[in-house]
Amino acid sequence: MPGLPAFCLRPRDLRRGAALTLAFIAAVGAAAGTGCWDRADAVGPAGAGLTAAGTQNPAAAPEAPRDTATADREAVARAAAEAAAEGKSGKKAAQEVVSRSGDRWGMVYDQGEYAAFTDDLDGRWTGVGLWIENRRDDRIAVEKVQPDSPAARSGLRAGDRLLSVDGHPVTGLRVCDVVALLRGGAGTPVVLHLTRDGADLTETLRREQLHTEPVTVRELPGGITVIKVASFSRGSGEQVRAAVRAAPPGAGFMLDLRGNPGGLVTEAVTAASAFLDGGLVATYDVRGTQRALYASPGGDTTRPLVALVDGGTMSAAELVTGALQDRGRAVAVGTRTFGKGSVQMPTPLPDGSVAELTVGTYRTPAGRSLDGSGITPDLAAGDGVEERARTVLGGLGVGP
Repeated sequence: MPGLPAFCLRPRDLRRGAALTLAFIAAVGAAAGTGCWDRADAVGPAGAGLTAAGTQNPAAAPEAPRDTATADREAVARAAAEAAAEGKSGKKAAQEVVSRSGDRWGMVYDQGEYAAFTDDLDGRWTGVGLWIENRRDDRIAVEKVQPDSPAARSGLRAGDRLLSVDGHPVTGLRVCDVVALLRGGAGTPVVLHLTRDGADLTETLRREQLHTEPVTVRELPGGITVIKVASFSRGSGEQVRAAVRAAPPGAGFMLDLRGNPGGLVTEAVTAASAFLDGGLVATYDVRGTQRALYASPGGDTTRPLVALVDGGTMSAAELVTGALQDRGRAVAVGTRTFGKGSVQMPTPLPDGSVAELTVGTYRTPAGRSLDGSGITPDLAAGDGVEERARTVLGGLGVGP
């Protein structure tokens, strides 16, 4: 079995076989987090590690782009080792090399940060319950608040601007750097300085162990089953398959991937398999070596399906959408997706830190590279996306 890369900016625990896992991870838990995105989920799990079952070299995979910026692994490792030998921060030295390289998605994590991410494998994280985003003016703002979290109980809400964390100014920082400031042990305090409508706020919160369900199912009138996938964390793919099996005969499906920041690629492939009868899901490359991911046979290929997407649909969620769209299995409705299609691989460094460096890109079954461009939906829809999707399903014979 070949060593497999990580997709996006999330370290996997090497002690749990990270080198043999494949993940598309856009962001993670609040203050558990990672993921240097223009917009990122800093509260919920974005994924976990998975085995490489079903991965193989395709006979004729599309040629990978050669202009993906990446840092030289040896230079990064050398910088970390030299800094550690001088009693300095190996992580900081390695990150400087990564930053100079132009690797947009490259990141370095120390041992403590890396180990803390393992809780996310099962959809758990330690934090205060904030989703944050980096706006165009370099402001850090609260995008969403986790219900019944420390942030929610303190009255924080979407739109609040975050100015500092424990006295550290955050304006202009990458989301992953802000999340690193937010994270910490359960029960530890964190002081947030914010503004709301011109008024300053200072809140002292205590971090907690938080949890979310990655998949929820609801029924709409007219025989429509809505399957909402918040992230592709462990077990989410099988939950999607179970929801499809449990849906009544003649039902139509909405697969809601809006705001899904990514997750485990094998979970994403399992979810795609719920609607496919085998076949290609995606190809990817690791430093020029082409590989492929295939759906399992036996999925539902007959009942109508609409995929709901938006600008928060990232990484593994884009992989699923692209596969279903290219294979003619789903109509995509919503707004253009985020556009994260580069591949990162974790590299342990001499000082014990871990670097994730870009090594290649992935493509949809039709050969589309989504990095930077995302997926354009078949039908554009904003606030009325569900109603538009219902119209599509009605045209496909769902409902009275």
